[in-house]
Amino acid sequence: MKGEFILRYKGWLLPPALRDFHEGRIWLKNHSPFLTADIEEAMKRNYLHIIEGIQMKPIIKCNRCHNIDPHLFTIFECSKCQQQCLYCRHCIRMGRVSSCAQLMIWTGPQVIKMRKHTLKWGGQLTKLQQQAASEMLASVQAKRSHLIHAVCGAGKTELLFPTVHGALKRGLRVCIATPRTDVVLELYPRFQQVFPKTVIHALYGGVTKQNAYAQLIIATTHQLYRFESAFDVMIVDEADAFPYTIDETLQRAVEKAKKKEAPIVFVTATPSHKLRNAFQQESYSFIPKRFHNHPLPVPQFRALWGYNKSFKQGKIPKKLIKWTEERLERKEPFLLFFPTIALMHKAAPLFQLVNENILAVHAEDPDRKEKVGMLRNNEVPGLLTTTILERGITISNVQVAVIGAESSIFTASALIQIAGRVGRNSQYPNGDIVFFHHGITTEMDEACAKILFYNKEGFSE
Repeated sequence: MKGEFILRYKGWLLPPALRDFHEGRIWLKNHSPFLTADIEEAMKRNYLHIIEGIQMKPIIKCNRCHNIDPHLFTIFECSKCQQQCLYCRHCIRMGRVSSCAQLMIWTGPQVIKMRKHTLKWGGQLTKLQQQAASEMLASVQAKRSHLIHAVCGAGKTELLFPTVHGALKRGLRVCIATPRTDVVLELYPRFQQVFPKTVIHALYGGVTKQNAYAQLIIATTHQLYRFESAFDVMIVDEADAFPYTIDETLQRAVEKAKKKEAPIVFVTATPSHKLRNAFQQESYSFIPKRFHNHPLPVPQFRALWGYNKSFKQGKIPKKLIKWTEERLERKEPFLLFFPTIALMHKAAPLFQLVNENILAVHAEDPDRKEKVGMLRNNEVPGLLTTTILERGITISNVQVAVIGAESSIFTASALIQIAGRVGRNSQYPNGDIVFFHHGITTEMDEACAKILFYNKEGFSE
């Protein structure tokens, strides 16, 4: 490759893998997976630009995650510099950035980007999908940001294919970022299948190092702390999801990771009023109907008085056990959403008395990926879960119940997303979505009203 020839011409055989890994990244010097001698040689040749880990003036700022909250910096006795150092607690899980640490940014020869990429997808976009895909492609080509507002199950992933393919063919680097690891795990194999000749990396907490230069990266928004001016096109999937909407450093990370003029495509079924109002006319696409042309399942409200007390007494409420037994009898996979991990843990052994193969999953569960896979493969009948699975997963013929739908964690957006797990498959376009509650809330009413509105809009022709 031309980039490798330039390195040889200058009299030094720099490992191409070093360039491939570091291009577009901002990385702790002492965390580089390459030989110290190669790092030092790259620095001598100005292929790596070094900046301080913590900027002290005019304000204290972490140069990796751009955290400026003074409460998230801590002084410690540093064994490395033998002095008192400041470190950023905000991104500590990615390796400690302290005031004596050095961050590296690649400034050497760039990778020559591939322009031959195969799009291998035998499907066909619906009329609404095609319109949205064309509008998004036009925006990206004009370097204009865009909002895709499409109901759950509208086929948002599929309508990204033309824009991603078009960008790759122009030699651009693309990032699909999402706040949720589960969404990364869902998208990665789908894009691998559709773009079989493209190097694609999936980045999330705990993933092992992936080799070669990736022109398409699918990552959690937290992973963008480690990128700087890397991407020509940025797509933020599930743009309304926690914690992205409330964490300004994640929003800054998206801006930091893309190149200055690069457009951002926001994709969501439940945009906030702020996000919706920021996009008008040619920069906004709306799909109120699912790809299989069936309406969205409308939630049923069922009172479940005193469910907390029942679980504490070691009993599953009668209505809930009846609903669960019906799913088991019909061999329908199911998800039971709980408002807290503590309540879910109380309930799990009780449900396992009904069926020993029912499992529970939450955000910190190390076996989360495997458990979701087991439900998808019909190896377990159902999962108890928190809102961690409210979006980004598709399970054929899944039935869903929310326990304690009145809880504050279940916002209208969360409830719409949870309801959106049901009926996504064209062979199973219907299904049960039940809000078990201890009193109806405005959030529950709003979720139901919006779903009815989408159905009216989608079938008004």
